[in-house]
Amino acid sequence: MNRTSPGAVSEVHLGAQIEREHLLRVLALATFIIFFQAFMVAPIIPQLGLAFGASVRTVGLIVPAYLIPYGIATLAYGLLADRLGIRSLMFTSLAAFAVLTVLTATAHSVAALATWRVLTGLGASGVVPLALVLVGGMFPYEQRGRPLGWLFGAMAGGMAFGSTFGAVLEPYVGWRGLFLLVAITGAGVLLLLLRYRGVIGAHPRQALATVGDLFRGYRDLLSTPRGRRTYGYVLLNSVFQSGVFTWLGVYFQRRYHLGPIGIGLALLGYGVPGFLFGPVIGRLADRLGRGRLIPIGLALGALAAVALILDLPLLAAAIAVTILSLGYDMTQPLFAGIVTSLDSKRPGQAMGLNVFFLFTGFGLGSLLFGEMLHLGFGPTLEAFAAVEAVAAWASNALFGSEVPSGTARNLSQKPQITK
Repeated sequence: MNRTSPGAVSEVHLGAQIEREHLLRVLALATFIIFFQAFMVAPIIPQLGLAFGASVRTVGLIVPAYLIPYGIATLAYGLLADRLGIRSLMFTSLAAFAVLTVLTATAHSVAALATWRVLTGLGASGVVPLALVLVGGMFPYEQRGRPLGWLFGAMAGGMAFGSTFGAVLEPYVGWRGLFLLVAITGAGVLLLLLRYRGVIGAHPRQALATVGDLFRGYRDLLSTPRGRRTYGYVLLNSVFQSGVFTWLGVYFQRRYHLGPIGIGLALLGYGVPGFLFGPVIGRLADRLGRGRLIPIGLALGALAAVALILDLPLLAAAIAVTILSLGYDMTQPLFAGIVTSLDSKRPGQAMGLNVFFLFTGFGLGSLLFGEMLHLGFGPTLEAFAAVEAVAAWASNALFGSEVPSGTARNLSQKPQITK
């Protein structure tokens, strides 16, 4: 009778852990390039306006043209992931991202550019939510803070480098060159991801029999106080963050008379805290409890918006941008951690709904802030900061039950939605 030695079992287990960590980093790289592409557009709105002979408010519509379809499409990807599995959907979505990003570079009008942005949002929206679902399946709830920190740190890094290098590189390679470079990088990430197709394909499928099951799943996810408050805050916080960030390029151009490179450098801090400290924030969430960090993150966002109202020196305004980013990094990853434990039977749907609210909020925030800009940056920032401050105050009570990992483990072991 053949027996496997404990040492051999240990080596196999260690090898699986190493492969899991390598896959996590490739998923983080894919997440990075998706967010780089999403956030490189807003800072070059003034340059696109000059290139197409259009107003910044008109060109600004290309931001929600990408983000809102992205958010809506994630609902379908979540369903398909539960039905069909993740591997083919993730590869197809990443390939669509690369191809459609190339085609975006062929646009010769704002309308054509917006059309390609809509199609790219629809095609690319499977990568990030499916990566989050994979992480939810590979790591137990009490250990998800660190890997989720990697993914949200990659999101933050994509925001930081996209907003900075999009503006800095545009004068040298042009806006078309930016999209071509991103497309080539996306294709390279797809080739890297193909090495892990066996691991990704091993993720269990959660089949939904009918469309009725789909709607009942969303109803169930939103039927509990925990689900409603988490998804509600994901939407509200993303409206705030995107509304402020999308128009920072115009803000620095008008207030400090900066050109493309200056705008890029001023925005360098957005995403840096999450890129550098995302895993650390995740570990703190696992150790201290998400309910302790979320109010702080929301308050930091409100504080940053208030600071931007003041007549600050340029360096201080750039620091306020970094604080705004830290507010994002201490909230949205933590909300995602809660979402991964809402329903173990529908992980794809739960995370798809999370990304739907996240990106829909991104799109609505950029639209709302742009529509309010006729009042001026000061009043618009005041309104956004006030809402975020109220949300921070209310979150102390609403998320007080999000306890440290020892107690949270009990939540993750429940087979049905926590009520």
